[in-house]
Parts: sequence; C-alpha cells; structure tokens
Amino acid sequence: MLTWTFLGVGAAFAKRNFQSNVLVEAWRKGPDYQERPDDTLLIDFGSIAPLALNELRHKKGFGYLSNDRRIYYPAIRKIFITHQHADHIGGLEELALMNMFTFGDPDTGKPYKPQLISSINVLMNLWDNSLKGGLNTVPGKYALLQDYFFILSLVPEQQGRESFNMIKRYRFKLFATDHVQITRKYDWPSHGLFVEDTQTGKAVFFSGDTRFDYAAYAEMMHRAQTCFHDVQLIEQKDPVHSLLSDLRTMPAEIKKKTCLYHYGDNWDEGPFDFVEDEFAGFVRQQERMVLFE
Repeated sequence: MLTWTFLGVGAAFAKRNFQSNVLVEAWRKGPDYQERPDDTLLIDFGSIAPLALNELRHKKGFGYLSNDRRIYYPAIRKIFITHQHADHIGGLEELALMNMFTFGDPDTGKPYKPQLISSINVLMNLWDNSLKGGLNTVPGKYALLQDYFFILSLVPEQQGRESFNMIKRYRFKLFATDHVQITRKYDWPSHGLFVEDTQTGKAVFFSGDTRFDYAAYAEMMHRAQTCFHDVQLIEQKDPVHSLLSDLRTMPAEIKKKTCLYHYGDNWDEGPFDFVEDEFAGFVRQQERMVLFE
C-alpha cells in the first residue's frame, strides 16, 4: 500500500494552509495493521514544513513521527527535492541539524542520515546556494552535504538513472518541469514525479511546480489514475505556476481525475465553486489518501 499526505496545500506565501509538501508512506500491510510504515518519503520540506509536520504528528495514525514531545526526524527515510525555492527546501536545515545533534548516535557520534534525492543539477546547487551558510560549520570541522545525508542523484530521461523505489514495488520517476525560465524552457532545474505501482501498473502524476505545460505531460496524465497539479488562482501575465484558467482547457476526463494543490489563501473566498464539479477538487491538507492498495 502507498499512502499520500499533503503536509500543506498552500502556495509559497500562503499562511492558512502551510506549504505544498507531501509525506509518502509505503506499507507492506497498511496502517490498519502496522504502527509505522516500512518506508517514508518527503516530497520537499519547506520553510514552515516543520510546523506542518509538528501538527501532523498529533493526528491519529501518525504517532510514529513523535519522540519525547517533538518531531522524530529519523522517521523520515527519504527526501526528494523538486527544486530550490524556500517553500520546498527551507526546512532542511532544521531536519539536518536535529538528526545530527539530537538524534545522532551518542556512542559513535554519527548522525542519523536520511537519503536526499533529486536531479544532479539540483543537488549540485543545493549545498552552495541554499544550505551551506547554516550547515557547513560544526564543532571541530567544516561539514559537507554528505555529512547530513546519503545522496542519490538522478538524471532525467537517462535509462536506469531517472527513478528510485520505495520497498521495491513503487517506482518514482522524475521529469523536468517548466517552472522558471531564464532564457529557455527547462533551463532552471525543477521536477515533478510519475509514481507507478510495478505490481498493478497503476500510476499517479505529481506536477511539482510548473507553468501550464499539458502537451508535455499529457501521456503521463492519461496513464495515471490520479493526478495532482499545482494551480494559481490569480490571473497573471507570464506566471511561474499553472493558471486555473489554463488548467480548465484540459480534456474533461483529465480534469475529473486531477486534484489541485499549491493554491492561495483565497481558495475558499473567490468564485471557485466550479472546481469541485469540473476537477477532482482542491486537495485538503493533513489527510492521508490511499493511492495504491
């Protein structure tokens, strides 16, 4: 079984709904029979994600995320980073420091290290441009990214290097997204995920952050039983997210299985009642969904 829980569903600057990061849990039997999953994955961990995870750990079925009245970060085995914006990587410093100094092995001095996964381009820039300032100095030495994480670098569209698995059965394949353009499409690294159950052939599409790019993703969205797509509710010229007006142009059968996330704080104030009828609806945060039985 694979379950999927959005820590938050908000846009980068949302205050009501946390940020759009996801906890993925892989189970051999399921939460009705196990206290904790067999494997865990965070898709991104933004600047207020520690607050979201702290709230989630109090909910029924997520007690394994708690230890001594705080977040038990070693419960997170893997972290996939879609791109380097703060609402997607801003919580990594806390996670890394807590794993090193709070949950590290007191006998060996070794920290708990989860696996950090992304494209080689994101990982190459992540340390120098995002994390180094807060993490490179520890007592007695200068630290590197690999002092905090086991690193798995992926290469989009290169056979054998474009995916990773959870408990062997579930395959996560990354693909490039058209989030921010410097001079041309895909020239700034950002990624989505196509998730497959290798036993049943069922699949899920997760857009990550992207401008509207349906032609590029149509085959994956047709194959998927469920699609998660980011959305921007406010009309804007040259946006870096998919406008709701553009998403409405997708085929009806695609919209009916597409859940919208990464929306602004005004999602329940504007004229958006049609979303529940036209799409699979707005994703609700902190609700565990079963993707694959």
